[in-house]
Amino acid sequence: MPVEFKDYYQSLGVTRDASADDIRKAFRKLAREYHPDVAKDKKSAEEKFKEINEAYEVLSDPAKRKKYDTLGANWNRNQPPPGAGGFGGGRGFRGQNGEEFEFHFGGTGFSDFFEQFFGGRGERGFGFEDFAQGQRAGGAAGAAMRGQDIEGDILVTLDEALSGSVRTISFQRLNRQTGQTVSENFRVRVPVGVAEGQMIRVPGKGEAGFNGGPAGDLYLRVRFAQHPDFKVRGSDLYYDLDLAPWEAVLGTTVSIPAIDGPVSVKVPAGANKGQQLRVRGKGLPGPGGTRGDLYAVISIQMPTEVTAAERELWQQLAQRSNFNPRK
Repeated sequence: MPVEFKDYYQSLGVTRDASADDIRKAFRKLAREYHPDVAKDKKSAEEKFKEINEAYEVLSDPAKRKKYDTLGANWNRNQPPPGAGGFGGGRGFRGQNGEEFEFHFGGTGFSDFFEQFFGGRGERGFGFEDFAQGQRAGGAAGAAMRGQDIEGDILVTLDEALSGSVRTISFQRLNRQTGQTVSENFRVRVPVGVAEGQMIRVPGKGEAGFNGGPAGDLYLRVRFAQHPDFKVRGSDLYYDLDLAPWEAVLGTTVSIPAIDGPVSVKVPAGANKGQQLRVRGKGLPGPGGTRGDLYAVISIQMPTEVTAAERELWQQLAQRSNFNPRK
């Protein structure tokens, strides 16, 4: 089953020599339109957001971007041919009886292309080599053995982390020797307060057991969807708050977004770049269910164009002010 190449630069609408800042701006612009947490038409926006999130996941990480650029136009030449111990599509593993499999997920938010080149390991736990070693060590021939556990990735929005959800996952396993395909759909619960990197265990959805043994489990590694407004650190959220110079000097009250609705933040007079204003209890659920905080991180933006009248006012301020930023 061939893997479809993903042109991540095209997904974000940027050139291959785009700067990190260009990539970030392109993602934020598209995410504000298509992110499930903010889009008006969530159904039609979902697939587009998955595409741009996957692209940003790779291109915003220097190591992943370098690997992606190295793949280049001949990316598929890096895949071992079918039957040569590698897997031309999806994720692969060798079963306990020596058969080779590849498997594909649907509904996780990541493409097969991402899973193959940028996802985690395909299998975990007790495998075929362990079985063979056990037999050589004197294990009982024909003994029932548990199937291997399988790992994948699942894209979780911050809204899902806040409120929880139930996702329908499709799973397809192809036996490369026989060509036989087994497909099934099942539901996975994303718990409230799930954390980045956490493993969601789905019992009995791994590799089938050997000689009548029980099936292994499926483990889905949580990856938070990139959000156009927030960065996540543990259960805390960080929002870049842009201020005009006079707002920072004089102080003001502004409305900023939060996961469950906008909140008002009072900016004190004399606010500085990098200063963090905390809004308690507006982050994500943490251990014990207690919510983290939302931090508005101040950034002071200067006007790039001024009118003649505005320039005159700036000149008057320069003449009258005793402030010297270099002292």
